Amino acid sequence: MGVGDASELLRQAQQLKAAGLLEEAISCYQRYVSAAPFSAVAEHNLAAALGDAGRWTEAEEHISRAFLKGGDAPESWLVCARCLQMLARLDEAEAAFLSAIARRPTYYDALRELAQLRWMRTADVKRALACVDSALLASPGEVSLQVLKAQVLRETGQPALALEALAPAMAGASPAVDILVLAAQSARQAGRTNVALSLAERAVAAAPGNLLSQITLAEACLATGAVERAEMLAGDVRQRAPDNQHAIALQATAWRILGDDRYRSLFDYGALVNVESLRCPPGWSDLHAYLADVATGLKAVHQFRTHPFNQSVRHGSQAPDIHESTHPALRALPSALEQPIADYLASLGEGDDPVRARNTGDYAFNGMWSVQLKAGGHLVNHVHPQGWISSACYIETVDGEGMAGWLQFGQPGVATIPPLEPEHFVKPEPGRVVLFPSYMWHGTRPFSGEATRLSFAFDLKPKLLRPNVNAGSQRP
Repeated sequence: MGVGDASELLRQAQQLKAAGLLEEAISCYQRYVSAAPFSAVAEHNLAAALGDAGRWTEAEEHISRAFLKGGDAPESWLVCARCLQMLARLDEAEAAFLSAIARRPTYYDALRELAQLRWMRTADVKRALACVDSALLASPGEVSLQVLKAQVLRETGQPALALEALAPAMAGASPAVDILVLAAQSARQAGRTNVALSLAERAVAAAPGNLLSQITLAEACLATGAVERAEMLAGDVRQRAPDNQHAIALQATAWRILGDDRYRSLFDYGALVNVESLRCPPGWSDLHAYLADVATGLKAVHQFRTHPFNQSVRHGSQAPDIHESTHPALRALPSALEQPIADYLASLGEGDDPVRARNTGDYAFNGMWSVQLKAGGHLVNHVHPQGWISSACYIETVDGEGMAGWLQFGQPGVATIPPLEPEHFVKPEPGRVVLFPSYMWHGTRPFSGEATRLSFAFDLKPKLLRPNVNAGSQRP
């Protein structure tokens, strides 16, 4: 096979990956490696695709081969670090992140992921920021590093300091839209709602078609009592991105405040929230035995002291990609979930609302993760913007007073005038599976005591027809 053939395989693999056909892309990358046996780049590309698929052991093998073939790019060290982190070789992962940064001192992705890793391992903000501060000391005018410091501060619960950290990046006449959005979000979370509104206005004025800036402005409007405007902004986003779950949630929140009957059609808990039970999959004597094995498998993947960035967990840890685990009980989760999911989809039926309109009767998993909460732990109210159907699945639960530790629905994850309370509650029980639309605000109530609460969750997306990667071609 010649150089031209290898180049064509690379082009096809990239096209398949861009179309979301990851397994087909991996197969093409594997043929590319065979066609270019001395290429470090070929090994890197295959490793990166395997990592995207959560196949971390294979990815680590191929990125190691890339180094043996002369690869030394910062991007390869970043792929290596991600593999090592997901394989729970955390000290090696930190070293690999540092190798990427040594080769590119202002490497945003590597610095961010190293800061997150250190935060999750230590829950120490100063430790998390050390690499970012060092990079800023060497390159004080680097805007991406100023933004990164603000992001770390915001994600570790210090939005007021995040806003201060953005001051240098905001000093110019025309800050970038993403900087204005971050500043607006930080101001809103710090309780400076009028500042948030002004910054969000600037973001929308700078990029009128930007969906994130428009959502940020809608949030600021809810926080300042401009409910009609928030409803209009969220509705416009829905017109342009009908499946954006965050926009659906914001518009529904405005409808709730305004007393609009359309709210209840979206937050119809009786019809749209389903409580099921895991089924015992083949290989286990009963559900109790299966849940015990699931607990063992989940506890093995919880390596951290605290939550990752940009997630809803507080006072607990989160483990991603559990569906790729080799533990037998975790590998069996799709089988244990098959009937509860089928029952839920059947109960939904057809319709023109945001959930039923996408109900093809079939589904694909769109991420599966585990959460372990300790005393004071909870999930802040949130939605899953890129989801369709979301879930909460309980393995070990806690007994608290009142509704401590319970799942709650309906209370927005953004400030509103007037404030809104949760409307619907579900008590966690071992083996219980709760399914609901991804746009529904949901969170958990904090609990106290020495016990921990162990759960897992997943998002579903409708299973669609295979995309045509050659859609741009024509036949005579």
